[in-house]
Amino acid sequence: MIGVGAMIGAGIFVLTGIAAGESGPASILAFTLNGAVTLLTAFAYAELAAAIPEAGGGYAFVRRAFPGVVGFTAGWMLWFAYTVACSLYALGFAGYFWEFFLKYIPGFADASFALMGEHAAGLFVTVVIGGLFIRLNVRGAEVTGMAENILTVTKLLILSVFVAYGLGAVIDAPPQQVTNSFNPFFPEGMGGVIVAMGLTFIAFEGYDLIATVAEEIKEPEKNIPRATFISLGITVVMYLLILFVALAAVTPEGGEPSWRFLGDSGETAIVRAAEGFMPAFGVGVIVFGGLLSTMSALNATILASSRVAFSMGRDRLLPKAVGTIHPVRRTPHIAILLSGAVLLLMALTLPIKAVGSAASLIFLLTFAMVNLSVIVLRRKAPDLPRRYKVPLYPVVPILGIVLNVFLAVYQFKFQPLAWYVTIGWVLVGLVLYYAYSEKQAATDKPQVLETSLPPVAAVQDTVVVPLHNPDHIGILLDYAEVIAAAREKPLVGFSVVEVPRQLPIHQGLRFTHHREGLLRVARQEARDRNIEIETDLMVAHQASDGILSGANRYGADFMVMGWKGYTDTRDRIFGEVADQVIRNSPCDLAMLKVENPERPKRCLFPTTGGPHNRLAVEVLNVLAPAFGMSVTACYVVPPNASQAQLAHADERLGKTLERLELDLPVNRKVIESTSIAGGIAKESVKYDLVVLGSTRDRFIRQLMFGEIPTKVARYSPASVLVLRRYEGRMRSLLKQAFG
Repeated sequence: MIGVGAMIGAGIFVLTGIAAGESGPASILAFTLNGAVTLLTAFAYAELAAAIPEAGGGYAFVRRAFPGVVGFTAGWMLWFAYTVACSLYALGFAGYFWEFFLKYIPGFADASFALMGEHAAGLFVTVVIGGLFIRLNVRGAEVTGMAENILTVTKLLILSVFVAYGLGAVIDAPPQQVTNSFNPFFPEGMGGVIVAMGLTFIAFEGYDLIATVAEEIKEPEKNIPRATFISLGITVVMYLLILFVALAAVTPEGGEPSWRFLGDSGETAIVRAAEGFMPAFGVGVIVFGGLLSTMSALNATILASSRVAFSMGRDRLLPKAVGTIHPVRRTPHIAILLSGAVLLLMALTLPIKAVGSAASLIFLLTFAMVNLSVIVLRRKAPDLPRRYKVPLYPVVPILGIVLNVFLAVYQFKFQPLAWYVTIGWVLVGLVLYYAYSEKQAATDKPQVLETSLPPVAAVQDTVVVPLHNPDHIGILLDYAEVIAAAREKPLVGFSVVEVPRQLPIHQGLRFTHHREGLLRVARQEARDRNIEIETDLMVAHQASDGILSGANRYGADFMVMGWKGYTDTRDRIFGEVADQVIRNSPCDLAMLKVENPERPKRCLFPTTGGPHNRLAVEVLNVLAPAFGMSVTACYVVPPNASQAQLAHADERLGKTLERLELDLPVNRKVIESTSIAGGIAKESVKYDLVVLGSTRDRFIRQLMFGEIPTKVARYSPASVLVLRRYEGRMRSLLKQAFG
């Protein structure tokens, strides 16, 4: 109902005549093609919203794919477009409101116009209806949804009556009359069809609103794709039926073509068509349908615009208060009130037609970015659970990008002001981002609730172990205990309780029992291994925030944590690599991809160099004797390497062996391979563990461990331990070395 209510708004009433005037009977083709274009993007929304059910819709997807200024710009543009749409619907309601009274109670309308003036009367109704639905949205999603259901079903019934009478008139009309209504089919050529597509595309915006309220939908991975395609199917069928009967059933006087008559009627084309084939009450029914359409669209769009603002506030890209939830009604009340204030301000002050064209342009550009996000996230987050996937990938999202961008660029030909308004709004957003949002998002401390269960002593300067997978607790403790003993540090293990982001952080205490059992397992594993350990729980909206808070709370000197074996740009931990943890770790870091939970006996140690490799040597010097592990240092050279290359490899291996202070066997091996990572991964078949120092490949900055360790961890059949030296410690070591 959110999708249908938003799409079948005032647009179908206002745009039918405009589309017919621009392209004639081919306006049916224009609407059909728009339906096909928007279907391509609907596939993208269905996949992403089902996999990432977060408030904000398109903004949330683009921000996940393109963190930083691109993600902010997407949210900033979408918020503007949705809010402008709200203003259009509120003004549209005012127009239909006074049209109804002028038709049936002209005395009341005349008196009101005499008292306030026609313009002021329209603005008064705009403020009243806008305020009513802002209040309704503040009360809660359940109340909002109930109102949306009632309004949308009633609206569909009214439009069905219009279609039924129109089809009856078509059946009764002579066949030649109907044929003449569609001949010629392209009176304005294909160019007219493209213009009509650009003008009417906003009528197909609405299914995307489903994604903006994804956090409030039950079983989003199943229901969002269903709702998206059902709402789009209902809308496209209804649009084509309305346009068909308007063209075929109208018989203008003097032999004028029906499409020209509808074009001349402009915004009132549907009302004029109803006068031709419906009974006397027909006009009243259509006007009432217009009222319901604008009300349901206004309701759904306020819901969506406020969720975009709420999501940006939660990400600290708008003021923090915008991302808060009402403690009783569980609605983003500040975001709703802010969006409502902006929509009323726009409706009362701005040239809304020009801004409305900019909103249509913004939707086209944003839809192109959402299609691009599908491709980017397929690469960056391959393990993101996708219950629904775009068919014929990547052809469908690429077509979506090309067609949306084409329509956006073509719009400059007939509405250049829309581009100027859009560019102006984006520039304002960029100023806001670099002056406020970027710094705020970077410096704002995430909400984390620290709760000691059982009480933890006030320990500092520790080795910490974030715990998640009960199957890997034992092996993580084995590694951490050896490192803690070598550094003479106490050992602390903690687990993070993740709280849904729409809930206040303190409500996470309700979920702590899910992790208490994990800590009991950790304590039992520690007793079995004669390891001393303290345990704790952290409550956070994101696991990465909880891990970093735990490391800071216990003054971590070293952190040992599990790793699935690859990095992407998602912020969540356990199942994907925590880029935020890697980037912001306040201590030396070891991440272990576990293939075998037993202690390793054979270790492959690729030689790289640099401070991270020296940390790997330090760790190997304590792990190897503790585990009774043999070590093979290796270096990769290309096939048919020259004597100079082999000599360089021998030199690097020699330096590595000098640093390894081991009584156990240490071997050396030169690997021939066209790929460094591929050669290491292939050789690792013979070993239980690969130990690597982090690298920084300048071409792949987003891979925080570097390209080689990440590829080895992904493809190696052995366990992989990657070490990363804390940058603060690196600076200290350099200062000591060079003064």
